[in-house]
Amino acid sequence: MANAAGAWTGRGAAVPTRVVLLRHGQSPLSVERRYSGRGNPELTELGQAQASAAAAAVAARYPEAAAVVSSPLSRAVATAGAVGSALGLPVVLDEGFIETDFGGWEGLTFREAAERDPEVHRTWLGDPSVAPPEGESFADVEVRVSAALDALLARHAGTTVVLVSHVTPIKTVLKLALDAGPSLLFRLHLDLACLSVVDFWSDGGASVRLVNETSYLP
Repeated sequence: MANAAGAWTGRGAAVPTRVVLLRHGQSPLSVERRYSGRGNPELTELGQAQASAAAAAVAARYPEAAAVVSSPLSRAVATAGAVGSALGLPVVLDEGFIETDFGGWEGLTFREAAERDPEVHRTWLGDPSVAPPEGESFADVEVRVSAALDALLARHAGTTVVLVSHVTPIKTVLKLALDAGPSLLFRLHLDLACLSVVDFWSDGGASVRLVNETSYLP
């Protein structure tokens, strides 16, 4: 693993844990721009092609990867399966990286959710402590993702891990790595089947090396 960042930060030969973050491919709810949390749609035909292209890119760039970890939802598992096949690695499921529970907004468009619960939706857009009706707040997502990330870094210290997940968990990992405020969740865009990469050091430091790369997609 290249360690230029470790050199200029004074960490010398220290080897970080590299987390390669891959968002799942397209699903029917992605096409219709609907809230897609704990619902479990399969990948579309394009989504499958995106997963295959992303898997080939990951295998070419990170052949040293030691593990493939995935959210347990079907769209992520199918994407992770393509990566695992390309790398010759099994896929390990981790509930900690599941998508946000959008509760009563699951399957709705942005406009439909805003019309159904105008005050809650308006507040939710700027306050991570607010949850959708019967759903999960972004603050709650951060608590579980942070715990899952700590466990992943402990299990795979000093290696490269491919983590296949969803928009909110991936944004949360990037937020934690950047030590950024909650506005990052609302201002950062992540495309379907995009790659982001973060190096984490054992001293608690992190270096975000790549965000939302999609050059390999069909």
